[in-house]
Amino acid sequence: MYPPPIAAIRGPTARSYTRAVPPVSPPPLEPTVGQGVLHLFFHVTAATDRVAVAQGVKAAEADGVEVVPVALLGHKADLGVMALAPDLWRLRALQTDLVAAGLDLTASYVSLTEISEYAQGVPEEMKQARLWPKLPPEGKAAWCFYPMSKRRGEASNWFTLPYDERKELMDEHGASGRTFAGRVLQVVTGSTGLDDFEWGVTLFAVHPDDLKAVVYTMRYDRASAIYAEFGPFFTGMVAALDEVLDRVAPR
Repeated sequence: MYPPPIAAIRGPTARSYTRAVPPVSPPPLEPTVGQGVLHLFFHVTAATDRVAVAQGVKAAEADGVEVVPVALLGHKADLGVMALAPDLWRLRALQTDLVAAGLDLTASYVSLTEISEYAQGVPEEMKQARLWPKLPPEGKAAWCFYPMSKRRGEASNWFTLPYDERKELMDEHGASGRTFAGRVLQVVTGSTGLDDFEWGVTLFAVHPDDLKAVVYTMRYDRASAIYAEFGPFFTGMVAALDEVLDRVAPR
């Protein structure tokens, strides 16, 4: 006989019990253009269950989330996860699953893919590549992420410059970046109003010194040298999830 449609039964002669009620999924929360991007940085702990970590990532991928696992170098974190999906609720579910798997979340960054106001005239194919990048790019295992903003000081304030001047500076900046075509893939995502900085920059490179070279070269551009403020850098190596876990959470 089926139980009555209530969550709990209580009575003097029957044992009280509570019936599990499946959670109701909220409707998707998606940007009108592009998709959400979530960078998560974890320390591995004694409680980390690498099987549960793998299950959380694979469940997200089965739902269409693009997940890039990174074995990080240095003390800031052990494991990095870059995840892209239209639905912010699905990104939140991945974060919940990884924390539940015993990973210690030490840093994060939230942003959205976007088309820069200075790149509205690029071909449609390039716009789609910026909104829906295919990651990770083949042959580019060197990886770094950093947030940045434009300076708004008394002497140098990006936001008081006329649009044409800003576009000229950004065109110069973009020309420097294009000299690294084939060696470096740059994914710039917008975070104004979403996180502490205005953009997140993720770099995929063939060699680790390519990361150093592209950032060093582009810092001489006026848009960067005069107007850029940088946050902390995270650096590591991209690989398949099992390989990354072997390096950061060995059995």
